[in-house]
Amino acid sequence: MDATTVLAEINGNLAAVGYGLAAIGPAIGVGIVVGKTIEGVARQPELAGRLQVLMWIGIAFTEALAFVGIAVGFIPFP
Repeated sequence: MDATTVLAEINGNLAAVGYGLAAIGPAIGVGIVVGKTIEGVARQPELAGRLQVLMWIGIAFTEALAFVGIAVGFIPFP
């Protein structure tokens, strides 16, 4: 096993760990968005439709962070 192979394995393992850590943020964000939407619907039931649309938009933006996190794992480092 040469140094290049070992370095590639280390980078691969770090990318997996990094993505695991990067997925924590969006998971917490989605939990907050859904929780606040439920709170809002409990306070103003007549706005449930509008709040649900805003919730889905918020979830989409939050999950975009997870996609960025997985893409960073594929960036080759010299």
